[in-house]
Amino acid sequence: MSSRSSERRPFRLGPEGLARASSLHPVRTILIWLALVGTMGALAFLFLGDVLSQEFTFSNRPESVQAAELLDEKFPDRAEDSESVFYLVFSETATIHDPAFADRVAAVQSALVALGQAIVPEPPVTYFDLVAVAPEQAGQLVSLNQAATLIPVPIGSSGEEVVEQLRAIAHSESIDGFTVEVAGNPVMEVDFTKLAEEDLRRGEGIGVAAALIVLIIVFASLIAPLLPIVMGVTAIVSALGLVSLIGQIGELNLFVTNMISMIGLAVGIDYSLFIVSRYREERRHGRDKLEAIGVGGATANRAVFFSGLTVVLALIGMYIVPATLFRSLATGAILVTVCAVAASLTLLPALLSLFGDRIDWPRLGRGQPRDSGRFWDTVTKTVMARPIPFLLASVLLLGGLGSFYFQMQVGTAQNVSALPDGLESKTAFLAMERFFAGGLTDPARVVVTTDDPAQLGALVAEAQAAVAADSDFAPVTTVELSPDGTTAAVLAYFRGDPASDSAFDAIRDLRTVTAPDLEARHPGATVLVGGNTAFLTDFLDMTETYQWVVLGFVLALSFVLLMLVFRSIVVPLKAILMNLLSVMAAYGAITLVFQKGIGIEFLNSIGFQFRQADSVESWIPLFLFSVLFGLSMDYHVFLLSRIRERYDQSGDNAESVAYGLRTTARIITGAALLMVAVFTGFASGRLGQLQQMGFGLAVAVFVDATIVRTIIVPASMRLLGTANWYLPAWLSWLPEIRVEGPHREAATADPGLEPETV
Repeated sequence: MSSRSSERRPFRLGPEGLARASSLHPVRTILIWLALVGTMGALAFLFLGDVLSQEFTFSNRPESVQAAELLDEKFPDRAEDSESVFYLVFSETATIHDPAFADRVAAVQSALVALGQAIVPEPPVTYFDLVAVAPEQAGQLVSLNQAATLIPVPIGSSGEEVVEQLRAIAHSESIDGFTVEVAGNPVMEVDFTKLAEEDLRRGEGIGVAAALIVLIIVFASLIAPLLPIVMGVTAIVSALGLVSLIGQIGELNLFVTNMISMIGLAVGIDYSLFIVSRYREERRHGRDKLEAIGVGGATANRAVFFSGLTVVLALIGMYIVPATLFRSLATGAILVTVCAVAASLTLLPALLSLFGDRIDWPRLGRGQPRDSGRFWDTVTKTVMARPIPFLLASVLLLGGLGSFYFQMQVGTAQNVSALPDGLESKTAFLAMERFFAGGLTDPARVVVTTDDPAQLGALVAEAQAAVAADSDFAPVTTVELSPDGTTAAVLAYFRGDPASDSAFDAIRDLRTVTAPDLEARHPGATVLVGGNTAFLTDFLDMTETYQWVVLGFVLALSFVLLMLVFRSIVVPLKAILMNLLSVMAAYGAITLVFQKGIGIEFLNSIGFQFRQADSVESWIPLFLFSVLFGLSMDYHVFLLSRIRERYDQSGDNAESVAYGLRTTARIITGAALLMVAVFTGFASGRLGQLQQMGFGLAVAVFVDATIVRTIIVPASMRLLGTANWYLPAWLSWLPEIRVEGPHREAATADPGLEPETV
């Protein structure tokens, strides 16, 4: 078909229409995208940093939120945004009774005052200021061995610049046998943010480099591999700009940028691979440039559109969870997926039209022979000849790996053990833990309130006694009284890490044992447990509760979509079970490596920096499930659509399975290798939860594209035969939705074109 005939086609809204329109006006389309990406990049540069935060909130009101609201109400002068850091001054040879110790503390105090009231609003109070006037309070600032003292420092502002000034004082005063450390949430947040940004850059660099190498091998040229990279970068920049706009409504979690970069590279490159490969295939079959783009629009572009839709629908499930962290992650992943689909449907056809066959420059090889499908034919026929042994072996392997999920412990990355050794905030915390209660900088707040002020004293005393009797807390507590005399906050200091499993269990014990007991003995009293650790406990409990709701929502939605596409109830059930196997295998691998430490030494010997931890980051299982279910469904739909298309033509189930695997295996394998490369890049960083997430995604995609697609799919299709396509008569009214367009006869092959190398 000639180019002129392509131009006379009327525009129809849809993947094919967009592809043809973009290819007919390539310069205009590219200029529009350049303007869009430039605008989005400028918005991200100007506003992105202001809309990101490590904080997250609940959209419901768990107990920690109720406690915070009560404190705000009863303590009107309480500065909601005030923060504090703690200077720890210690010596291995001197004690607080030595004059040099007092001199060193005074030097730190003077240096802090010199920072000005904008950073340190009031001169910090030290042990030496209190020892004569309030010896009991002074004693709380000195370690039992008298070799260390704390200087609490309320600060008026925080951020990297402020923290660097605070640390500069600690560095300059660590002399003459004294060590000065600065600890607290503000310094840990700065380290955490900096680490996340460094891991993001590292992950992007490794992911892009690895993906480019794979693409060069796949396409056997230097120009074609650049197109998917361009698509990935375009999607990422566009999504970051959109996040900057959405962030004007409400802050988004810092990790939204990591999600956008990782998912954007993965799906942007993946979708482009499908489309570029189809374009080269149609050119090899003799179609002219514009018609090849149009046919690709009716087939590969439609598959990309549906694939993107499945990813988005799977991610929508995370909006069910009433926490802004999940909604931030879902927002970033959805936006970048939509941008990747939009770029693939419009910008990519325009680039193909502009470059044409020059994307194959320079040819790095003659490509694979035309009968390269023989390998996949052999694999498929071998599996289908003995389906039961292959199916059982595969299910047992993945099921055995997935069974370790039931040993998974979930926690939070705010646990100090999850941070790299040598990080200043971790070093300071460990020093605090050595001399004092590790949770001194982040206490639990037992908020007691009553309408009868006469009861308050007894309530507080009993709450203090309950805390002192708990081995997870230090015996000394601090009490804050409200101006109206009806409310008190008992500050309970954890002995160890306030973000550890033992701290979470201690919070639950206070809520289920101590609080009900106090309320029973004092009618009219209310006892709430708040603080940051209580907040994290609520988050963990909420995640565990809602993960089953999200799982049910995603599974039900996936079943309906696949039933509509394949007009079968068996295919959706199998797809769901297979995807669950992949996800469970990823969960098991994360548990084995990060929680049990199995294989971690080997992985670190090949360049990773994994650390064994007590728990897996709490949001990872739910996030992995949503993302992996969408990505895995991409491959499943791509494969099964070819099988179904052939089955409709031939009615031969076995031959259709062999045909589907033969025609899609190379593309799926290449796409999976690209995703594994991208996810591995992000797993190579130093931040624990990004390591766990990237590793889990890489394992799941690898398993899905090898064991599941190569063995389980053909074996199960062979065993079920025509029953694969069973649809009850009472569902025959369902509309038929085809992922790929109508079958088209290939044009006469052009012998001057090289065979496809994918």
